[in-house]
Amino acid sequence: MGRNYLSAAAARAVNPPQSEPLNKRQVKNNAGGFVYAVDDWKRLDRFLILGSEGGTYYVSEHDITKTNINTIMRVVAEDGIRVVNRVIEISDSGRAPKNDPALFVLAYAASKGDLQTRSYALNSLPKVARIGTHLFHFVDYARKFRGMGRGLRSAITEWYASKNASQLASQVTKYQSRDGWSHRDLLRLVHPHFEGAHQVIARWVVKGELEAEDGGSIPRALLGHVAIQKATDPKEAAEIIREFGVVRESVPTQLLNSPEVWEALLENMPLTALIRNLGNMSKVGLLVPMSDASKLVVSRLTDNEALKKARIHPIQLLLAAKVYGQGKGMKGSGSWTVVPKVAEALDDGFYASFKFVQPTGKRHYIGVDVSGSMGCGTIAGTPLTPREGAAALSLVTARTEEEYYIAGFQSKLVKLPFSSKTTLKDAVNRTANLSFGSTDCAAPMLDALAQGIKADVFEVITDNETWAGNVHPMVALQNYRNKTGINAKLVVVGMTATEFTIADPADAGTLDVVGFDASAPAVIADFVRE
Repeated sequence: MGRNYLSAAAARAVNPPQSEPLNKRQVKNNAGGFVYAVDDWKRLDRFLILGSEGGTYYVSEHDITKTNINTIMRVVAEDGIRVVNRVIEISDSGRAPKNDPALFVLAYAASKGDLQTRSYALNSLPKVARIGTHLFHFVDYARKFRGMGRGLRSAITEWYASKNASQLASQVTKYQSRDGWSHRDLLRLVHPHFEGAHQVIARWVVKGELEAEDGGSIPRALLGHVAIQKATDPKEAAEIIREFGVVRESVPTQLLNSPEVWEALLENMPLTALIRNLGNMSKVGLLVPMSDASKLVVSRLTDNEALKKARIHPIQLLLAAKVYGQGKGMKGSGSWTVVPKVAEALDDGFYASFKFVQPTGKRHYIGVDVSGSMGCGTIAGTPLTPREGAAALSLVTARTEEEYYIAGFQSKLVKLPFSSKTTLKDAVNRTANLSFGSTDCAAPMLDALAQGIKADVFEVITDNETWAGNVHPMVALQNYRNKTGINAKLVVVGMTATEFTIADPADAGTLDVVGFDASAPAVIADFVRE
């Protein structure tokens, strides 16, 4: 008995369970398992792309935010210019579901960085704060970090001055207030010295007076906004919308129950607004099977170039597919009849919104973490859980590659019969109806070895809160390599903004990426081809 005990102890020392460290480089995750820590720059990326809104099963939103703030403090102190450039790159390319984390980091750099960093961050404001709502968010964050000094007032003034008259009129009518701030508040605070149409717009915002100077013209967006406030009849409102290009935000609430009004809005509706209002247009009876409106919506949702130009993020389409497909909103009353073609277009748009990915021709084993922790918290502040997002992401590979195997894992494996024909709704529902257990991220590699599955790459989509296995994921990967002779790679797709990963940074055959980074599938494909 003693001999067996010593033999087991020796084996445990060489190959400890996940509840014990594999080596000195490992750290304890929030679930009590031992994994690797990602460096500060990767943590910055995770925050910029995923944020910390919603928290996780193990850590509250407040604690995750606090941890990420400490990371932001360190990287800004280390290289503030690099931080601002990273903010601009991720924000401008539409890689993140929400722009709030980018604005938060930019506000911190503009407040707490060195002189050069502060100046660069303030000058970069128009590149990151592209709409009025972004500006209000930035000012709210900045005021918590610093006072309203000359540099910040100048940056706000430049934000308004950087727009042409038409753009500025659209901004002040479409995005009127947020976070306790309005354009009137900001313009009164900074006292800009504008001329021409900019001065006309500023006077209307601050004083409510609308009069052109020196025979100049008033921007059409502003004229349309003022005109539609007086409309009482849907037909009259529709005419104003078509004549002036009025947007939904300018339309009085009582007119938004009319199909006629929505039909006029749809003709030039921005893609983001179109996706957000599919349910509303269905509720009023505008979107019905085989209608002209439905055909227009489908054509726009499947326009790859338009999706790219509008910076439509995959998660916007995933959320829209979930909400629209269930025939009712997440909150409030009201339901609608789902138009199948529109639902299919949302699915197609989801895949198209990722950067174009060329098939690698490799064999992929996709492990989807369906453990209990993946059903808690949210992705980037949306109602979507990491588990739902993970299921959807697995379909990107299924749509791209010829050879793949998809399994859900927790403390045991669950075969997921996903294919290139599986809809987003079905994928999300299948993972939502499983029985959930503890997390063992080694399960995909162990399963592939046990079943004799030949895989060139393992994609593990997880929150990295693994702890339940008797074998560390990296040990399972190395065992698979040794016993099959396949130098398999490991891609870890992190679904939460924590500081952990199961991928060993010292292993050149591993890659750690951020879940719902719109560029992730292309990055993974390039890595797999190497």
